[in-house]
Amino acid sequence: MPARSEISYFGAGPAGLPTSVLETAAASLVNHNDTGLGLAEHSHRSALASGILEDTKAHLSSYLDIPSDYDILFMQGGGSGEFSATLYNFIGFWVEARRLSIASALGTDDEAAVTAALKKAVDEELKVDYLVTGSWSLKASQEAARLLGSEHVNIAADSRVANNGKFGGIPEESTWALSKAPAFTYFCDNETVDGVEFPAFPAAIDDGRIVVADMSSNILSRRIPVSKYAAIFFGAQKNLGTAGITVVVIRKSLLPPSLATPSAKLMRQLGLPMPPIILDYATIAKNKSLYNTLSVFDVYIADLVLQSLLATYPNKVDGQQAVAEQKAKAIYSALEAHPQVYEIVPHTSARSRMNICFRILAPKAEADFLAGATALGLQGLKGHRSVGGIRASNYNSVSVASAEKLAAYLGAFATGA
Repeated sequence: MPARSEISYFGAGPAGLPTSVLETAAASLVNHNDTGLGLAEHSHRSALASGILEDTKAHLSSYLDIPSDYDILFMQGGGSGEFSATLYNFIGFWVEARRLSIASALGTDDEAAVTAALKKAVDEELKVDYLVTGSWSLKASQEAARLLGSEHVNIAADSRVANNGKFGGIPEESTWALSKAPAFTYFCDNETVDGVEFPAFPAAIDDGRIVVADMSSNILSRRIPVSKYAAIFFGAQKNLGTAGITVVVIRKSLLPPSLATPSAKLMRQLGLPMPPIILDYATIAKNKSLYNTLSVFDVYIADLVLQSLLATYPNKVDGQQAVAEQKAKAIYSALEAHPQVYEIVPHTSARSRMNICFRILAPKAEADFLAGATALGLQGLKGHRSVGGIRASNYNSVSVASAEKLAAYLGAFATGA
């Protein structure tokens, strides 16, 4: 049986965690801070639990330099749950903002008149824009069409169109068919299945519009211009911690009392969906993420990860970004050195630093590659079941030494050494 120290894990998620974090968490699971109870046994309503949530928010805010006019919500349901939650909530925000503007334009508070005009606006104006650059943004757009109706969903960009029906790049921004004033514009910052990552915040949507992004697989790995987003969300199980919690960073001006939540009656009159209360951002924010029984233990693990990052990098996320780029360069360079053996899947301009996807050109050679890698302790390299191939997920927990070990193996396999 291999020791933990002998394994270099490149799985796409759940990802590896620092051993020190696991050791601290394991002790806490049995007896947290000499309370005689494990953390998972403490009430989520306790002062202890509230303190852990507040500490985690503070450490996340510090690490990413999150502005003070943003709130941090801890939720459940993973990224897939947020496909629905973002749609529900941002449609609600649009409805309330549009209701206020219509009432102002009409110069009346007459409910029937405002609702009639609002219904007309929904039918004629309501759009949500999706940039489809991989499997996860595609799923998000499909969920939007299921909940809202495809007539309201605008696929502003689809990277398969110019790539023989396959994902692997990001279309030129000049080709994006963006709506003029959508309820929101949505994209996935890093596509784990297809190895595609946006190199920076897209200039085409840097015009003050409402922007929502899924950052589940590259959060904490590079600096984010948070103020450009209405909301970002991420599951914890890639770079932040264990599966079980999802984080939403949202602009406070979109939450009550700054902006009211439309009533269920109004949304029914408009023929629009209301969120289940567990996915309602206003409810979660009002209850400080403790509307229901949150897994405080998972939040605690996330806080341990953040504390470790802050202690390791005095310059916070910038330090981790430099390491992430160093590791990705080592692996991509090894692949590029042997183009007769390896084919990198995504276009050069959109290569993910987190999920490095490639294929071995020789027939049936992938099985041999994986077997040889496993023998060396290089695990988790098999590609996603929907696309096959090889995928090295280069999350924060992967050390420079592990990335260099994989790079060396890539060279050895290519040369038969």
